[in-house]
Parts: sequence; structure tokens; C-alpha cells
Amino acid sequence: MSDNLSFVLKKVDTVAFEQRPIPDIGSHDVLVEVKKTGICGSDVHYLVHGRIGKYVLESGKDMVLGHESSGIIAKVGLLVSHLKPGDRVAIEPGATCRTCGACKEGRYELCPNIRFAATPPFDGTLGRYYAVPSDLVYPLPSELSLEDGAMIEPLSVAVHAVVRLGNFRTNQSIAVFGCGPVGLLCMAVAKAFGASRIIAIDIIPHRLEFAKSYAATDAFLPPPLEQGETNVKFSERAAAAMKAELDIAEQGAQGIDLVVDASGAEVSIQTGIRIVKSGGTYIQVGMGRPEVTINVDIVLSKQLIMKGSFRYGAGDYPLAISLVAQGKVDLRPLVSHRFPFQDALLAFETTRHGEGSDGKGVIKTIISGPDVKVDEL
Repeated sequence: MSDNLSFVLKKVDTVAFEQRPIPDIGSHDVLVEVKKTGICGSDVHYLVHGRIGKYVLESGKDMVLGHESSGIIAKVGLLVSHLKPGDRVAIEPGATCRTCGACKEGRYELCPNIRFAATPPFDGTLGRYYAVPSDLVYPLPSELSLEDGAMIEPLSVAVHAVVRLGNFRTNQSIAVFGCGPVGLLCMAVAKAFGASRIIAIDIIPHRLEFAKSYAATDAFLPPPLEQGETNVKFSERAAAAMKAELDIAEQGAQGIDLVVDASGAEVSIQTGIRIVKSGGTYIQVGMGRPEVTINVDIVLSKQLIMKGSFRYGAGDYPLAISLVAQGKVDLRPLVSHRFPFQDALLAFETTRHGEGSDGKGVIKTIISGPDVKVDEL
């Protein structure tokens, strides 16, 4: 146990493979040998821009990328009794303080002192080894592959948005803006919970086609923006077209109970509050421009419930794993591209450009750990 090759972000658009010290673990921690890591949009954003909101990669402070990971327990702390070396696990990549108000209220995702992987200044999981508190790794049932284990992180984001915050129930309807991995997984979770209708919205036709084949019952391709048209006017027109085309009502069985925006686009937010039914719920998952225009009169007159959704919290990882183990969510169709560890930069560039050398559109890219075969699932 002397090698910890890692994929390190040095500065914007500059990465390198480096040997990093193998992390020490405390009595309640485990050391995981990372086997599979998915690339998230946030990872790409740090590579391209060096920051997301208030989180900034400071000059001279390198950071290991990656946070959607699974692996095998290599070592356990002295007081860890529920795990052992060799266990296959999914990693929840955010260690919280456990003492603040948010943690004690059971909303640890809001902890102001969270140490989240690949969020400056904390290193991520794209190395051979990653240390984590033992209660933040989850054993994988035999039904789940290591690739599935890496995908539990974005699935937990979807569980948190749809189930925990959206309060989604059987026979309800949902509309999801954005057919990237999180949007698709929101649809999959809604389907697993017995949705009566799942509407996918995106501006890229092939993404809508995939959404229909994966979980959506309906798809809507917004009309193009007209010259000189404001976002607000466009959203009014798009909402009207969507209601007419898909027979969406303000109330009753044809109303949309839950809208989830996984795109972050201002026009999606504006359109979303217009199509959700009166008394319905709107959940914001996608991160886009921090300042957007919202018609508050719509929010008031419809008496909407609007919530922001941030990462995942208590119970989300176990529920996500259970949904996959029971066959209610299939993660395999989402993995579109796979790369060995030495091609990590190519994996990032492929995700960044949205298309592989095979001409296939990217949904989710998986990087195998050092010395791990790409086809080792």
C-alpha cells in the first residue's frame, strides 16, 4: 500500500497525474480503494472555470477531482465493526461536522462545515485511495455492480429532490426540465414510485428520445427563441404550447403535481412555474445563473410550494441503493462512455464536449480506478 496515483486539477484547464500520500484514517474511518468514478458536471465546471459560485480553486492549491465513486474497503479503523476489508461499497462524499444545528436537525446536507469531495479546498476521489467516515460508505448488494455503486451518488440527488423534498406519491404526475443524468434519474425515481405521467423537456432531440426509451411517458421539445424575444415572453409562449400539445390543465387529473428543473436555465424555471398545477410543487435542482426573473404573482396565485434541492441527506443513499437492488431503477443504460484511469483527461474532454469519438452523445462517463479494467463491472 505505497501507491496513490491521483488525477489532480492544478489550475483552469490544467491537470496532472500525481502520487499523493495515502490518507491516514481515524478509529471510525475506512480507507476505500476506488474502483469506479462517474464524471459530474461540477467536476467539468471546475476544470473549465475553476469555480462554482462561492467555491473557488485558489492559486497554488491543487485539488483531486471526482466525487461519484465506489470501491472496495482496503482498511478499517479500530472502532469500525460493521465493515471489513474486501467489502464493496458506494461512497457518500461529504463529511459533516455532526454538531451544528443542521446536522442535529437531520439535515446534514446544509452543514456549513461540510468537507465535500472535489469542492475546494477538499480533494476528491479520483485516486487509488480515499478515506471517509465509516457511516458514509454503503455496502453494495450482490445485485449492484461497482458501476452502479458510482451512480448511487447522482441517483441520491434525484431521490432527495423527488421523494424527500417533492413528496412524490403514487399516481402523481411530474415534469422534468433537462435530460442530463440527474434529470433522467429524477424521471426514473418518479417511475419507481408509480408516476401516472412523466414529461421530459429538453432542447436536444436525441436526449428526449433517450428519455422516452428510459423512463418518460411524454416528451416536449420547446420552440426556438424568436429574434428579440425576452426569456419571460418565450416562457409564456413555451408554456402555452406545452399545455396545448400535451393537454396539461391547471387542476385535476391533467395537472402536473411536481415540476423539477434539472437544467438551471432561466427559461426552464420560468416555464416550470407556469405549467405546474395550482397548489403543486416546484423543485430546483439544476444550478445556472444565480439571478433569474420569476413571476411572483404566479407563485402566489397558484399557492405553489417552491424548494431548492441541494445534494442529498439522511436516508437518501440507502433508498437509492434499495431502488436499484429491487430492480425499480436501472442505472446501466445511463453509462454511455467508459475510460481507463490513464485516459482521465480524455474522459473529461469527452464529457465536456458532449460527444465521444464514437459519435455517441454523452450521458454518463465512468473512469475506472488505477489498474482497474474498464470492463470490470
